[in-house]
Amino acid sequence: MTLPLADAHCHLDAGHFPEGADAVMERAAAAGVVGFVVVGVGFDLGPARAAIDLARRMPDRVCACVGIHPHDAATWSDAAHAELRALALAPEVAAVGEIGLDYHYDHSPREVQRDVFARLIGLAREVRKPVVVHTRSAAADTLELLEREGARDVGGVIHCFSEDRAFAERALDLGFDLSMSGIVTFKNARAVQEVAAWAPLDRLLVETDSPYLAPQPLRGKKCEPAMIAHTAARVAELRGIGTSALAAATLANTERRFSKRFGAPVGRA
Repeated sequence: MTLPLADAHCHLDAGHFPEGADAVMERAAAAGVVGFVVVGVGFDLGPARAAIDLARRMPDRVCACVGIHPHDAATWSDAAHAELRALALAPEVAAVGEIGLDYHYDHSPREVQRDVFARLIGLAREVRKPVVVHTRSAAADTLELLEREGARDVGGVIHCFSEDRAFAERALDLGFDLSMSGIVTFKNARAVQEVAAWAPLDRLLVETDSPYLAPQPLRGKKCEPAMIAHTAARVAELRGIGTSALAAATLANTERRFSKRFGAPVGRA
């Protein structure tokens, strides 16, 4: 028996999955995935357009997010911002993201990352949609910018949560939900596991971040939405609840956060 689940963050670009998003989604559907939050980011806005096109083609299963990843912050321009704003206004777009800071790889200069992050929080406030945040090795600056730029006005998601409880408490206070990826299944991810066990159930999501971070016992393989059940099962175990209860809660939380009702599976009116 499969459980209805939502993948709160996945990349389904053709560059990652040459067989096409449809095949990936069908494999996921067979594993119980009923909803996909498809994130369109890349060196240009092509992936954002593709995510919107997929959401338009499959409105009962997909919503899109569009943004500029911190790795690509140096590609920001007035023209790119104007086009991104037009894309963000589309009804199929549920959030601005992923955006944020990544000081681990520093593919774009840190000052550029901070400037673009601030601008895109402003864009989210302008279009009145939540923010999907990428943060790595930049916890203090991420929280400072979210607070300073008024992200509380729209709230959002800390995607691929990899921080500690102190960070989680501040993020929750700012109106952000916490999205658990395959990292929570890794043996050495104790701080993330502590947060998954402690955080309010109505503030948790689960995601794959496909094609990255496949969960145990599939670590090392290309990740895809069909693998989300492993992450959900681990979070349920950490909380001492049944996987069905965790799946139902995280599906409802994903629908609430992204203002999206996914196609009703058996057992949902």
